[in-house]
Amino acid sequence: MEKKMKIGPKGQVVIPKEIRNITGVKENTEVIVSLNDDCIVIKKSKPATESYLTYYTATYSKKLKNNIDINKILDGEYDRDFLH
Repeated sequence: MEKKMKIGPKGQVVIPKEIRNITGVKENTEVIVSLNDDCIVIKKSKPATESYLTYYTATYSKKLKNNIDINKILDGEYDRDFLH
C-alpha cells in the first residue's frame, strides 16, 4: 500500500488513518524511524516486555529443564507456574 503525503512545516508527516488502523498505531505509539537507501522507514517500536523476554529467555533458558518459546509467552500460552 502506498499513499502520497506532504511534510508539514515542522517536518511532520500524518500517517493515513487506513494505515494506522491496519498497523494498530495510535496516538503516543512509539515508532522507529530509519533510512534504508533512499527510503524513510517508520515501524512500531517493540514493547519493552518483548525486549526483556528475549534477554531473559536467552540468559536463563539454559538453566530451566523445559525449553521456552518466546512467542508462546507473548501470546499468553504458558501459565505463570511454568515460568517460575
